[in-house]
Amino acid sequence: MRKFMRVLDGLTASAQTPSRTEVEALPESLTSEHFQMCKTVRHGFPHQPTALAFDTVQKILAIGTKSGALRLLGRPGVDCHCQHESNSPVILLQFLVNEGALVSVCADDSLHLWNLRQKRPAILHSLKFNKERITCCHLPFQSKWLYIGSERGNLHVVNVESFVLSGYVVMWNKAIELSTKDHPGSVVHISDNPRDDGKLLVGYEQGTVVLWDLKSKKAEYRYYYDEAIHSVAWHHEGKQFLCSHSDGSLTMWNIRNPGKPAQIMVPHAKTQKDGKKPEPCKPILKVEYKTSRSGDTFVIFSGGLAYDKAGRRPSLTVMQGKDISVLEMDFPIVDFITLCETPYPSDFQDPYAVVVLHEKDLVVIDLTQNSYPVFDNPYAMDIHESPVTCCEYFADCPMDVIPALYSVGAKQKRQGYSKKEWPINGGSWELGTQSFPEIIITGHADGSVKFWDASAISLQHLYRLKTSKVFEKAHLRDLPDEDPFAVQILSWCPESRVLCVTGVSAHVIMYRFSRFESNVELVALEVRMQSDADNDESPQGDQSPLQQQQQAVVTRSHSVPIAESNPNTTNIASTLESLKVKSNALKQQAGYQAELAIQSLWVYGEPPQQITSLELNSAYSLVAFGNSNGLAIVDYLQKSILLNVSTMEIYNLCDPSQRQLRSPRKGKQSGSGDITDFSGLQESERSKSPTSGDHSQEDKVVSKTWLRVRNKITRPTMANIVTEIVSVVIIAAKHSRKLSLPTHQKLDFDTRESSFSRSRSSSVSSIDKEAREVITAIRFADSITSKYSVGPTPCLWLGTSLGIVLGITLNLPLASADDQKGKQPGIVLPSGTVFKLKGAILRLAFLATDGSLLPAPAEAWWDAKGPEEKEATSYAKRKATSLSTSPSNQELPAGLAPGTDSCYALLCSEKQAKVVSLPTQSCIHRHSITETSFVLHADAVSLAGSVCLACFCANGHIMTFSLPSLRPLLDVNYLPVTDMRIARTFCFAHEGQALYLSSPTEIQRLTFSQEMCENLQEMLGELFTPVETPEAPNRGFFKGFFGGNAPCVDREELFGEAAGRASRNLAQHVPGPGSLEGVRCSATGVAAELARARLALDERGQHLGELDERTAAMAASAEVFSRQAYLLMTKYKDKRWYQF
Repeated sequence: MRKFMRVLDGLTASAQTPSRTEVEALPESLTSEHFQMCKTVRHGFPHQPTALAFDTVQKILAIGTKSGALRLLGRPGVDCHCQHESNSPVILLQFLVNEGALVSVCADDSLHLWNLRQKRPAILHSLKFNKERITCCHLPFQSKWLYIGSERGNLHVVNVESFVLSGYVVMWNKAIELSTKDHPGSVVHISDNPRDDGKLLVGYEQGTVVLWDLKSKKAEYRYYYDEAIHSVAWHHEGKQFLCSHSDGSLTMWNIRNPGKPAQIMVPHAKTQKDGKKPEPCKPILKVEYKTSRSGDTFVIFSGGLAYDKAGRRPSLTVMQGKDISVLEMDFPIVDFITLCETPYPSDFQDPYAVVVLHEKDLVVIDLTQNSYPVFDNPYAMDIHESPVTCCEYFADCPMDVIPALYSVGAKQKRQGYSKKEWPINGGSWELGTQSFPEIIITGHADGSVKFWDASAISLQHLYRLKTSKVFEKAHLRDLPDEDPFAVQILSWCPESRVLCVTGVSAHVIMYRFSRFESNVELVALEVRMQSDADNDESPQGDQSPLQQQQQAVVTRSHSVPIAESNPNTTNIASTLESLKVKSNALKQQAGYQAELAIQSLWVYGEPPQQITSLELNSAYSLVAFGNSNGLAIVDYLQKSILLNVSTMEIYNLCDPSQRQLRSPRKGKQSGSGDITDFSGLQESERSKSPTSGDHSQEDKVVSKTWLRVRNKITRPTMANIVTEIVSVVIIAAKHSRKLSLPTHQKLDFDTRESSFSRSRSSSVSSIDKEAREVITAIRFADSITSKYSVGPTPCLWLGTSLGIVLGITLNLPLASADDQKGKQPGIVLPSGTVFKLKGAILRLAFLATDGSLLPAPAEAWWDAKGPEEKEATSYAKRKATSLSTSPSNQELPAGLAPGTDSCYALLCSEKQAKVVSLPTQSCIHRHSITETSFVLHADAVSLAGSVCLACFCANGHIMTFSLPSLRPLLDVNYLPVTDMRIARTFCFAHEGQALYLSSPTEIQRLTFSQEMCENLQEMLGELFTPVETPEAPNRGFFKGFFGGNAPCVDREELFGEAAGRASRNLAQHVPGPGSLEGVRCSATGVAAELARARLALDERGQHLGELDERTAAMAASAEVFSRQAYLLMTKYKDKRWYQF
């Protein structure tokens, strides 16, 4: 008999379960050829900057960082990120002006030549010093010889074209006087005389400056000062130079008078009486000396403030003529550069701006106006204005969202910026063909939320929202948390523009976008989310479920009546509030306006558990959030709590592993044929609204009805479940109270995937009970949660940290004329659907029968001028589904036959993924994602007209799988998770996009779409554009005639082959990946062969061009020689021998 029942069960299951061949026949267009991993662009401020450089002609700015990264910035859209393979800090940067090249010096004593004439810069040559530490470098304008200063005080020369070290060396012992016994220190400055290329000015750390004659190879003048030198700057005429020292002084020297300084200045020192020496100040780290044609002289320096002024912020001092202006900065200054009109140091520079690089900001100051205003920075450099705590990425958004956010965000911009154009405007950038609206939302520690336009691989600030304005400021000093408003989770609906923000203080704020200002009172709800362990240990354990529910849900308008009507609720007064919502009317500007604030209360002196999951649905007007204590569902349209239960109450206070298992023998012995235990249904009173009052009679009626349902649920009468549930709903509606039934576990015996393993022991179950289960994933959807449902209905799906997936049915009634604008309550019904996976649940998604992704239901955005119009429109637009009185009256959706599946559910956990057919609840596909690691983030995204599952693992692997078959398509070892910041901020988006916070100040975007990688080159900006070099200044005839300008020195003759070769042990040449040698050393393959052939062809063409030039030059020389020979012949052909 037992075997017969098993066979019968198998036949029943096979009749309801689709065959695997039918599922595999679903069209899946994605293949491994559609995927390719690459980084696209990096946004934000370079983390821990160390160096700065500017190309005066190309208008390109370069920033080096402590991690070995380079950021190249031009006009908006021209933003490039490069990385040294050694990850060594960048200490020096030097442009080859208007040549499309950059020299970088790293802390590991290596020099690198970058080629900027391509969209992805690459290293052409590298030179690694072995015996000396590099401290300084200088490249004269239009010169190919780079001067290198070392820590030992020596000076070397490098050919930047070949990166070969010259044999010309300036030793420190030859630069100083022989009588000097002390070492001068490391080289801190190198520059050539603006009017004499043969004179080199070398500054040493201990205060010695040497004017070196390159041709005679000896020191022409030596200048000594008692204080250490930090920087040196020339006057454009080459007759004076200015030095900054460690005591905050500036010394002016005449080159022909080395005995003493021509002038000593201490700009920020107090004037002393009786001619005493001024008090020392802080070191002046850098000084620049610029002149203008108007006659004003600019002396700009950083540092030099007095020591007695404690608390003074870092400053930049501008001395224009006799005026001194101190510009205070928000952060310490790393470096600064004065932007001038001409690249020639021998001409009037005419400075027009100063680029100041801070530790956490980039500021450009306008020098052409007396007030020195700053330019409005077009780059997204303020991402880290407050530390980023969470990120969300939305691709292919509605077209009207970005203009709407920009229109309201433009009013938030600060005033007082310079009206001139942004001076760093080099390069070129055009909008690519592949572009769709993209938005990035960042949450910050100060409670602010920022919207960014991320379309076309650029990033522009759109709008800023401050959640802290909702709360009172008076209680901030009493809060134990330093960042009580820190944003933890964001949920945004692009279609309806509704936003929900979860804070670290376990609060949830609902915002709605409006183009009009509002001044209304904010509704506040207070939720007491308490675990079952707390309920058992609490003094209220003896109270009735109604009293416990009244303490669990407290609204502001009903908190006092509850406390007065029930003496057992006095402990609510001792419950501490983490934040206090403003009670008066809140004036809100156009943009996102708060409508509802939900707070989790403190329980017995303990703070509420942080919210771990949040989901918003604008079509249902519901917000669901959960943590380790339980789940809460809020109707933000009616401003009421729809459900507030603990995690175990969702299981109907029963461990799923201990559910009564069905077998033919056990069912026969029981006699009643019960499928599951409904003994916990009397606890449904906990879900009553606090405004329901005393409804003991109604409770009895409902309890009797549920008892009747329990007695009637037998195997032959399973189709009557819906009828009995509807009868309960009708009884509850007649008594005008909210009904929120706790979910119960319904065991599915036809499908193994919907239950736990039957071999679990009671000891293991008890251990699982002690572990606190956390709600980790929430999803609203129009789906089917039960086998016996006849059509899709609004549902809520939950995922927990123990790998459990639960389905809850929602009944949201439609508005009716006699219902006062549709204010009847919603109903939560149990479905009994349970699935089990390995690891915590991360993502829940749904697919249509054709394999396409089913988006969550959403309403279209609307706007209203007043609160009455807004409320009326809200109820009118609410999407609801009401249960009919009889299941026979319900009709199946079009195209859905009885017994077939209407959709597929994608369940993804930390370890595995499953695709389950609904409503048969059979697992059609499963895949173990990882065994040695775990998944940090997963999402179902659209790509190339199809859908795939994208996963990011803790071991750094990014994997994609086809849907619904879960075939592996991509597995790339991208980035190991070395910081929790990466795990917290990593997120996927449609069209194969992803991003994460690579540093506290930068966002790294990447793509795994092959089409995006192919079109990336045309979307990136050009760093180098052909620009004519300005004409050299006219030195004048009389100045050159009377010796005002020295003749040019042939550096090729000084530093070339005549200087000999440098020691092989001093430095080692390393070919870069961008050079021909680097390509030869790269991996073999078709791409490498093509690259080598291309480079060889370019090299051959270059050689042929040089050969043509040499041939033309030889032909011209031969023609001149032939002409001169002919003239000489005609002159002497008629003369005799004695006439010579």
